[in-house]
Amino acid sequence: MITQKNKSFLNKELFLGALKDSILKLNPVILLKNPVIFITAIGAFLTTLFFILRLIHGNFSPFELQISAWLWLTVIFANLSEALAEGRGKAQANSLRKNRTQTKARQLTNSGEIEVSATELKKGDLVICESGDLIPSDGEVIEGVASVDESAITGESAPVIRESGGDRSAVTGGTKVISDRIIVRITTEPGNTFIDRMIALVESAKRQKTPNEIALSILLSGLSVIFLLAVTTLPAFFNYSLKASGLPQSQNLSLTVLIALFVCLIPTTIGGLLSAIGISGMERLLRRNVIATSGRAIEAAGDVDVLLLDKTGTITLGNRMASDFIPADDISIEELANAAQISSLSDETPEGRSIVILAKEKFNLRGRDIQDIHATFIPFSAQTRMSGVDLQLSNGKIRQIRKGSSDAIRSFIQKNNGFFPQKIQEKVIEIAGQGATPLVVAEDNKVLGLIHLKDVVKGGIKQRFAELRKMGIKTVMITGDNSLTAAAIAAEAGVDDFMAEAKPEDKLRRIREEQDKGHLVGMIGDGTNDAPALAQADIGIALNSGTQAAREAGNMIDLDSNPTKLIEVVEVGKQLLMTRGALTTFSIANDVAKYFAIIPAIAVSLYAFNQNTGALASLNIMHLASPHSAILSAVIFNALIIILLVPFALKGVRYQPESAQKALTRNLLIFGLGGIIAPFVGIKLIDILINL
Repeated sequence: MITQKNKSFLNKELFLGALKDSILKLNPVILLKNPVIFITAIGAFLTTLFFILRLIHGNFSPFELQISAWLWLTVIFANLSEALAEGRGKAQANSLRKNRTQTKARQLTNSGEIEVSATELKKGDLVICESGDLIPSDGEVIEGVASVDESAITGESAPVIRESGGDRSAVTGGTKVISDRIIVRITTEPGNTFIDRMIALVESAKRQKTPNEIALSILLSGLSVIFLLAVTTLPAFFNYSLKASGLPQSQNLSLTVLIALFVCLIPTTIGGLLSAIGISGMERLLRRNVIATSGRAIEAAGDVDVLLLDKTGTITLGNRMASDFIPADDISIEELANAAQISSLSDETPEGRSIVILAKEKFNLRGRDIQDIHATFIPFSAQTRMSGVDLQLSNGKIRQIRKGSSDAIRSFIQKNNGFFPQKIQEKVIEIAGQGATPLVVAEDNKVLGLIHLKDVVKGGIKQRFAELRKMGIKTVMITGDNSLTAAAIAAEAGVDDFMAEAKPEDKLRRIREEQDKGHLVGMIGDGTNDAPALAQADIGIALNSGTQAAREAGNMIDLDSNPTKLIEVVEVGKQLLMTRGALTTFSIANDVAKYFAIIPAIAVSLYAFNQNTGALASLNIMHLASPHSAILSAVIFNALIIILLVPFALKGVRYQPESAQKALTRNLLIFGLGGIIAPFVGIKLIDILINL
């Protein structure tokens, strides 16, 4: 199960492992992937080399030693943030590995059944799985039906049904057959199974930078180049000013000071935390039992502004339940209930069961022996759109009872030379307008009345949609119901729009229309007929219980097969973007504040005579003790702020459903203003401690 409670980053084992990894990440090849931290490492190397050269010549400088040490710590702390995020993923991967067992597979060949190792199976191979067998690899059931225990993947102990020819034919390697026998066609090559991909994703072994991360890295690199140009001009400015002040050139800025100043000014904070934010976003999604095939998918989830949701199972509970019997004129309600119950005795659908139970509870009508009443049941079919029973009477005549849609029963009645009452038709329209489903019951050529079926809207779903609306996300309900029913349920659920009588091609067309308008669209599905729409959507979440085609088409897989998970995915995506934006704002504000805190402190002696402070001293509003003290305090603060923000990067900004404008304003006030104030307070406190 991957939804185990997440380990704290203060866990000793996790922290020590991350610390070791942060040292190993000092490899220049690895550091090069993060330009800002790579630049910092170069600065640390140069200051260390400069210190060693001076030491060889007998000139020991405690200041240069401390600067070198803190620059290396800055690099290590940045690596540690990424290693901690990766470490939590590795803990989950180890849990998955424990659930993965080297099994034997019973492969079907032209010559019969042979036993092979599961690792030898190739795409297209056929295997037999019976009760007690572990399914050796990912595949699709092509024959039979079985109960499967998927707790190794989802953590859910209740077994699920997997069968051929439907939307629940996909099986996952490592799950266990509980009963019956199935034949599975393998759909993946060795090493590329679902669990293999999950392990690779949670370990971040194959994680690539998202477009937003690449763009932000380019921005940070650009800012670093600008600060490099600014810092390299300072010696020339100081040289001129020292001459004008009549001071010796020995007081000019040293290489160590310039490097320290440069590292303090470039955006090392967000540079050190950027990878950790992305990895933690994927990890937070994993805690909700959702696998994202890429970080790009999570980012897109945060930018989604149109959600397409199926009505059944997502907005409503999905099982229409009988709530009332409505008899026609001259028909008693008991007679209607009796006929409805008899016609539903062999109906194993939730609707059919609810009709039998309602008749029993309301009128104490008990189930009867099918053989005693000589019943021949007529199953529901898409062509007839009705079901029922034929009862053989003692006089040899056949009593026909049918229940179904109003149109289907109307045709049935008219074929038997009967008529469809106008009052019943009006009642059909009224019930449909309430968002319910009317089933008409008829006997021979006479309408007996209606069964009122309700599809109950899930509790709290209206509030969830209201939250999405605050975030600027438009919700669209998709249903195969008629327009009246769809409109009523849409109003009760609080969605912004709906599509009635929708077919698979209608979903695909609607997604393309929304994308043509510049919207990012998310949807969820589980069937093969959903695959085109899942592939077209910017965020396509496939249910793990669905078909292999659906799982391959989506860019996320919901292991719990919960249709409402799409809303949580959007929240995780927005939290990731908000966290990155907040820390980027804080980092840049930090750099601005450090610039105005440090430069005046190291320029107090310019344009001064007889060792007195110069005119620029008035800009030293923090009253730092000395230029060296100012530089060292800034370098220490620059290193410590990274490690202090690691828990924040791993946990993420607290999510609130609100508009982008409101979120931006709050970010600027909290993280922008906070980023400016924090260096002034932090550097001053460190300066005081140093000079004690």
